[in-house]
Formats: sequence, structure tokens, C-alpha cells
Amino acid sequence: MTFLIADDLAEEMAALEDIDTYEAPAPLERAKRDIKQAETLSIDEVKFLVDMYYTAQGYRITSAARVRRTVETEEPHAMLGWTFGAYETVEKEIKKALDVYTYKEPTGVGVWLRSITGIGPVIAAGLLAHKNPQDDETVGRLWAFAGLDPSRTWDKGEKRPWNADLKVICFHAGESFVKMQGRKTDYYGRLYAQRKAFEVLRNDNGKLADQAAAVLKAKRIGKDTVAYASYSIGKLPAAHIHARARRWTVKLFLSHYHAVAYYLAHKRLPPRPYVITQLGHVDEISPPNMDLIPGMTEAWTNRPR
Repeated sequence: MTFLIADDLAEEMAALEDIDTYEAPAPLERAKRDIKQAETLSIDEVKFLVDMYYTAQGYRITSAARVRRTVETEEPHAMLGWTFGAYETVEKEIKKALDVYTYKEPTGVGVWLRSITGIGPVIAAGLLAHKNPQDDETVGRLWAFAGLDPSRTWDKGEKRPWNADLKVICFHAGESFVKMQGRKTDYYGRLYAQRKAFEVLRNDNGKLADQAAAVLKAKRIGKDTVAYASYSIGKLPAAHIHARARRWTVKLFLSHYHAVAYYLAHKRLPPRPYVITQLGHVDEISPPNMDLIPGMTEAWTNRPR
């Protein structure tokens, strides 16, 4: 299944303003009335809706591209316009339902998630539906479940040691943070930019040469590619640096998500991260918007070193 980022559709939407508006069928009208009760959705229903949202989004982009190509040579068939509008309607209504769900879901962590610039109703609902981070003492299991533990590998024919859908949702979250840079309310996009600058400096100074060599050995990379040109001289290509900085940012966000969920469930903060307690790191980045969680800011401030 192909998952796509909604922000990438702006140009497609602008080019298709003349497509007739899709008229919703009667069953959808009932769904619209039930949106206000979306907080009663089960976890399985939320997972299904998130999956359906991205599926509809992918088909809408395909429909849009088809209409766009047809417009260049002839008038599009009305059925193409109808298809585009149908998928667009499905996306909008699912998003409305998940908007209600994420603000009213019972744990209360949805309110914090929605306060983060770059986290909309679909990403928030996807996170809430795939794992209960408050059940774990540390964020490590959440990282592993989301496919963000590089030590976990799998071979062909074996079951993935992570949840593929959650990994995709985390990818969307990371890319959304990247796009939020410069906004007044942005938090994680700024941290992404700082981390990327750090990774670029390390790469330029040859600090990542061993990793470049390992990638070149483990993967088949065409010798006529830009990536090979970088790996072959002991440097990670720009796309790899971007992915490293994005992954670091998402892991930080998930650690904050875990801390908020854990505090809401247990009325105490989770244990300090391993890198602080065992590896001697002194800088711990605090979660944003803790004021939304009664007592959490005070607990974090008074946390013993």
C-alpha cells in the first residue's frame, strides 16, 4: 500500500478546481451526523479509518493525475471527475471524525498530540491506535515497535520485528515536522534543523565514514547514482543525512509522547532515559506544551537528578 503526504497535493488540487463537486450519497450523510460521536470509535475502527484515509488519498492522487493528463488532450470523462471527488470526500469525512476522536479519546494524551505543530488528526489517531506507550517504563519498546531500532533486522520470509503501519505514520510525522520549520509554533522542526546541521558537520569531517562503508557493503547501489558517489568516498548522501536527522527528531518526539502518556496514566514521570542515567549525557530536552497536563510541568522541574 502506498502512503502519501497530504501537503504534496496542493498543486494537484489547484489544477483541478474545475472538476465538478462530488455529491455525497445518502449513507455518507448518516456518517456525517455520527461524526460528533467519533470518540466512541474502537481502536480497531480507528486503525481502519487511518488506513482508509491514506488509501483514499493515494487513489485521489492517481485520479487527479489521470484527469490532468486527459485535460491536456481532451475533456475528461465525467466518471473521472466523480472518482476524484469521491476519494476527496472520503478523506475529508474521515479526517473530521479523527479530529473529534483525537480531542476526546479517553486517555487525554490526544489533546497533547494535537497541540504539536505538524501533528494533525490522522497522524495523532494513528499513534493512539497502534500502541499504548503508558504501559512501558521506557520509550525503547515504542521505538522498536515503530521500526526505529536500527539493531533489529529481518530477513526475507521472516516476520517484521516492528509494525509497518506505525513506521509509516512516524515517517509522515517526521516529514511534517520538517515542513513546519519557520512557523511561530514550531518545536520539532527547529530541532530537526539543528540535528541536520550537526549530522552534516560530522559527515563533512569524516566521522560517518564507517557507516558509509557499511551501507556500500550491505546494499546494492548503482555505481552511476549520486548515492554511490557519496558512499564511495566515505560520505553519506544528502538523503541519508536527512533521514538520520528526521529519525532522531521522531524518536525525541516519541519519547515526549511516551512521557506524557505515562504521566497521565500513573501520575508520575517515567524513569530517566538510559543515556542520562548510564551514559552520562546531561542535556535532556523537555516535552513542549506540558502546561496542558495538570501537574506535569512541576513534576518535570522538580525531577531529581
